[in-house]
Amino acid sequence: MKTRVGVLYGGKSPEHQVSLSTAMAVMNAIDPHKFAVVPIYITPEGKWIKGEPLTGPVKEVKQLQFVSDATAMIPVSLNQVQPSDVGGQEEAIDVIFPLLHGPNGEDGTVQGLLEMLNLPYVGNGVLASAVGMDKVVMKNLFAQAGLRQAKYVAVTKYEWNQGGETVYDRVEQALGYPCFVKPANAGSSVGISKCKRRDELKTAFAEAFTYDRKIIIEEAIVGREIEIGVIGNDEPVCSVVGEIVPKKEFYDYEAKYEDGQTELIIPAAVTEEQYETIRSMALTAFRALDLSGLARVDFFLAENGTVYINEVNTMPGFTPYSMFPLLWKHSGVSYPELIERLIALALERHQEKQTISYTLERKRG
Repeated sequence: MKTRVGVLYGGKSPEHQVSLSTAMAVMNAIDPHKFAVVPIYITPEGKWIKGEPLTGPVKEVKQLQFVSDATAMIPVSLNQVQPSDVGGQEEAIDVIFPLLHGPNGEDGTVQGLLEMLNLPYVGNGVLASAVGMDKVVMKNLFAQAGLRQAKYVAVTKYEWNQGGETVYDRVEQALGYPCFVKPANAGSSVGISKCKRRDELKTAFAEAFTYDRKIIIEEAIVGREIEIGVIGNDEPVCSVVGEIVPKKEFYDYEAKYEDGQTELIIPAAVTEEQYETIRSMALTAFRALDLSGLARVDFFLAENGTVYINEVNTMPGFTPYSMFPLLWKHSGVSYPELIERLIALALERHQEKQTISYTLERKRG
């Protein structure tokens, strides 16, 4: 019997359209001889709509945006989105592949729902997803793990409203210029600004606070942007490294998704020693944040050769042309094989949790 994979995509996020493109690519790459694909669409308004199992390739994105009068569903009350071992429903789901980017997708919210449904799902758990989304908490844990990173300052909207000039003074004293201002909880370089003086800092604060109540300001590291892929649960492994070469001054949302001018160099030209440093730091970060399944870990390689960790992405871009799948392609893992491995890791981690739950129940009994 084929494993029934529920591909979950869309969502209430600025990256809704990106999620649709990713879902189409994954659905078309999944081996139809091993898996049955069930599309589950979350509209921009937050309605969940379950489509019929695919019978052929998806030729265009609009096929995945179901008609507005389609029956919406509440996941916690719909037996078709329960595990297949619950009553053995013919249309049940064996594993969920969440392809949701940004808030309400890769921040632990959907992962928590899937945990309550006792459904296996690809990728990181609740805590790891939440920490991976919150750049401030992430960097605090990096510091505790002894990972070298850029200096940073965290500011809440309340602090900013209470004393903006004082906050600007604090940033200038701690970091100086240039610096980067980012929402603490936003994916895909949304709301990021580079600042070279105070008037730009003020504008950047106002922009970033439209996306989150907490922002992070980081010192600018002059150097190259290097990324590495990690897959696994308790025994994670790393891909080759790649380099991002944006034609713009920095790698913002438009550079990532819209202007088509960013160059990806895979494998990146690094020394063996630099690769080992990057690989070791990536694995340390993976374990420090209790990640599982997959992650893309981003670094800065300074002009003097020093490696700084930047951030982890717990659900990286996942089209065949995105950095994460390309890193694995150049490491000898094809796109369909990568998907299959991630599904296997999801089922492995879920089985481990079930064993723990069963042990606890026996002790209570």
